[in-house]
Amino acid sequence: MLLHATLDTISVLAQGIELPPEPPPKSEKLLTLGRWASWVVMFSGVLALVYGGGKFGWEKFNGGSLESPKIIAGALVGGVVAASAGGIMAAVVS
Repeated sequence: MLLHATLDTISVLAQGIELPPEPPPKSEKLLTLGRWASWVVMFSGVLALVYGGGKFGWEKFNGGSLESPKIIAGALVGGVVAASAGGIMAAVVS
């Protein structure tokens, strides 16, 4: 009986308290800056892909050395890192 009561108490304590995340006071300007930064990162990633694709076509047309696949791979890796940064930070913080 004592063991059962102890296990019930532990299970209640293990549930914890859920606190929803809330931005700090007067943080609207910082959040706006973060939103703008995320748009700049996305836009620069799209531009890098367009540039790499154009360079790839130019190199194929002229028969030069192929450096553009590195640019495209770098843009894709950067996009994955930028897209997952929010999830990574949420996992680290919580």
